Amino acid sequence: MATDLACSFTEHFSSIQDPRTRPVDHPLHDILFLAVCATIAGADGPTDIEEFGHAHLDWLRRFIPLINGIPSHDTISRLFILIKPKAFQQAFLNWIETFSFQEDQAGEFRFVPIDGKTLRGSGTQEHRPLHSVSAWSNANGVSIGQVAVDQKSNEIKAIPELLRMLELRGALVTIDAMGCQKAIAKDILQDGGEYILAVKQNQPTLHAALETFFEAAVEKDFEDCGCRVHETEETSRGRQETRQFVVSPLPEIMTEFKKEWRGLNSIGRAMSMVERDGKVTIEVRYYILSIPPKVKTFSTAVRGHWSIENSLHWVLDVVFKEDASQIRIGHGPENFGFLRRFVISLLRQDTSEGSLRRKRKRAAWNTDFLQKVLKII
Repeated sequence: MATDLACSFTEHFSSIQDPRTRPVDHPLHDILFLAVCATIAGADGPTDIEEFGHAHLDWLRRFIPLINGIPSHDTISRLFILIKPKAFQQAFLNWIETFSFQEDQAGEFRFVPIDGKTLRGSGTQEHRPLHSVSAWSNANGVSIGQVAVDQKSNEIKAIPELLRMLELRGALVTIDAMGCQKAIAKDILQDGGEYILAVKQNQPTLHAALETFFEAAVEKDFEDCGCRVHETEETSRGRQETRQFVVSPLPEIMTEFKKEWRGLNSIGRAMSMVERDGKVTIEVRYYILSIPPKVKTFSTAVRGHWSIENSLHWVLDVVFKEDASQIRIGHGPENFGFLRRFVISLLRQDTSEGSLRRKRKRAAWNTDFLQKVLKII
């Protein structure tokens, strides 16, 4: 089994060229395998990875040679700075496809949220912190792609590059307002996907039309306007949240937008009302959809997108301490960022009890559990 894992890992990572030009003491595959194991077990950077290696040298040698022992944190850091991110990600995605993940949820679509996140600790006086956009598979909790936003650009240019990395046939892609662009909607449809795009003031005419229609619909209590409504209530830790999701076929007064927005089929409104300690906050968001007005599909997709914003980013910052990371040079921030997302993907596949934080500790204390996460046993 150890030999099988080593061969599988080497096979899928053979596409990555070692960027180091001089003879090396520590092969690229050894360092990458060490980094994956250590990050699962709680390592937050190169120094932690080196420490994990020294503490588990005998166990690691069951899977990789490590002829010259454990690489130093400087060697680990230098390699992650130099590796090309696209090849790095593709190797991980190829490897993860060999695991027996649960199938996507039954239903008409695979839900694929795309969202951006800033790695705050990666900034310097000369450069902004790294900002990246990532795609996530809701059904099995797997990161399926990430693209760094260029220092002199924004998400609008990074999202099309990310879309080109993805298989969108059968996917329902959700993107926040920054990605609400005509070209992005067209790209999603051309690749066989469908979209739900949030609309804010960056599309002022479209936003105003949505606001006008739904405000009139609210006044009529959503009668005689073709709207479909779905509401949910949830109470937790003194916090009561009521969510209302509304979809409508594209109304006649908005048919002019079909010329500009390819595939535009229906529109949506999501309202969240939260009451805590006697205070009530209300947030309303508007959406355009390329799919028919199915309110359950709309509510599932929107809530799934919110869960990525709230859950994934919280996990990265609190459990993986991503915002505190001081990795700043070269491709280091982007490569370590995707490594964290890949490890979250592995940990979420484990069905045993416990939070991700507890599972990382368990992996550090118990190599049998670590092997289970790696799908070795």
